[in-house]
Amino acid sequence: MIDYAIDYATIYANKIVNGEIIACQKVKQACKRHLRDLERSKDPDFSYEYRIDKANKPIKFMEMLPDVSTGKKMQLALFQKFIVGSLYGWVDKINGYRRYNKAYISMARKNGKSVLIAGIALYELIYGEYPQFDRQIYATANSKDQAGQVFKMVAAQLKKIRSISPAIRKLTKVVRNEIRYDEANSILKPLSRDTDNLDGLNVLLGILDEYHTSNDTSMMEVLESSQSQQKQPLIIIISTAGFKLNAPMYTQEYPYITKILTGEEVNENYFAICYEQEDETEINDETLWIKSNPILEADELKEIMLKNLRKKLAEARAKDELHGTLVKNFNMWQSASTESFLNGNEWKVCNVENVPNLYGRDVYIGVDLSRTNDLSAITWIVPIKDKFFIDSHSFVGTKGGLDTKIKRDKIDYRQLAQQGYCTITTKESGIIDYQDIIDFINQLVEKYNFTVKGIMYDPYTSPPFITELEEKYPLIEVRQGAKTLSPATRDFQLKVYDKQVIHNNNPLLTIAVNNAVLKKVNDTVQINKEIARNKIDPIAAGINAWTQAMFHQEDTVDWNSFYHDPNNISF
Repeated sequence: MIDYAIDYATIYANKIVNGEIIACQKVKQACKRHLRDLERSKDPDFSYEYRIDKANKPIKFMEMLPDVSTGKKMQLALFQKFIVGSLYGWVDKINGYRRYNKAYISMARKNGKSVLIAGIALYELIYGEYPQFDRQIYATANSKDQAGQVFKMVAAQLKKIRSISPAIRKLTKVVRNEIRYDEANSILKPLSRDTDNLDGLNVLLGILDEYHTSNDTSMMEVLESSQSQQKQPLIIIISTAGFKLNAPMYTQEYPYITKILTGEEVNENYFAICYEQEDETEINDETLWIKSNPILEADELKEIMLKNLRKKLAEARAKDELHGTLVKNFNMWQSASTESFLNGNEWKVCNVENVPNLYGRDVYIGVDLSRTNDLSAITWIVPIKDKFFIDSHSFVGTKGGLDTKIKRDKIDYRQLAQQGYCTITTKESGIIDYQDIIDFINQLVEKYNFTVKGIMYDPYTSPPFITELEEKYPLIEVRQGAKTLSPATRDFQLKVYDKQVIHNNNPLLTIAVNNAVLKKVNDTVQINKEIARNKIDPIAAGINAWTQAMFHQEDTVDWNSFYHDPNNISF
């Protein structure tokens, strides 16, 4: 029985912060944020306050919902009460509207995500405070099938309530693709990007289920653009991690909520909590599984959940298919293929916020110019003591139209060009201007006063203009066979694993790394250029450069002192 006097969210936050419940860093940060804001709310200048009655009202409703399998009322776990309480308990001091208009909620599968989706959606449909009428709730997903599954789950929950509550049965109607609450002229419907008509929406609540499958932000944009006249809109991203490392959930939302939780970014209206394993080695210690499986806090579910996780993990290890288990059962982002060049997490941890001082250093420059009417790239590697800094610049062809290319590649080249990561050709033909590439290399070398150790290129596919650089820099041919590329590919991987490669999160280079898949022949490997060819050019150029950079030796001997020291002179 819910007690309106008990502050469940704050109880949970304290249990996490004091270590009573084991949690990952992001969950600790979310709980510290809640506790910190409780103190801030005492300041008249802080716009928000936490209302326990507001927090507990939806919690009470959700604990009245019957389990669709047993028909018994469900008891929310404390972590679920923290999430619901945070979304509804934090309100504007002046008007009482919800503080949060966006939420990011992520955890491993089978941790009560369905209860949260159904409960929040039905609560807003039936008991939502603002607006009084025309509350539009949409259960959205990347496809009609997935959106339909979300809707069926909510509808099944409602049907159970209707079977035991005459009042709810009277107020609601369930039709094939719509749930209606006629008294308030409100609806709950499934919505996907391939829905016929997305115009004219006035969304109060949009739930983005399994957002990790989305290739772009189009559904998010539809929801957000429709909420301009809502006084307390809410969009909820509720999803596990996934395999699409170039998807917006991983490239945009995940880094952003990370910054919110660390305090690097301030967004008072974005709630974020992410239950995840922080290292693959943690799966060897089942006491740490609660980091990604918060339902393990509930004693009545703990043993059966642990039993299932043990079984999943043992089976994955026996089949050597740990990849999917890390994503689904431990909420860790992984590359789409076990043959991926690099794991996204391994590349991510090599990111440095500040570019090191590059001036006056040696540089190895790799070029990939094999498709000059589409995308080409140069990538440079700068040795710095025991590290190698890598960065890249791309050149974008527009044959067939830039808009078409942006839509096909799902990359906003215009924005990236404005940010300095690429150069879009200005030729009417749409073919990349060779002079742009030459000019960029010259300007790069001049800017940092680099000593160019070599420009590494594929002699088979590079156009004749490459020889124009020979007058100023040493050109080194890099044959594209396994004999040349396999050692460099393997060595680069190892250096990334050892965090000896560092980068500043160049988006096009990161996209290329995430897309790169290995081609294995006997004991050799190299990046498969036949897959996602137009998105891997920056890392292909990087491997060309690495064929020489991998042999770099820092000259630590002071030869001036050596020759002036009489002890070093012998005849």
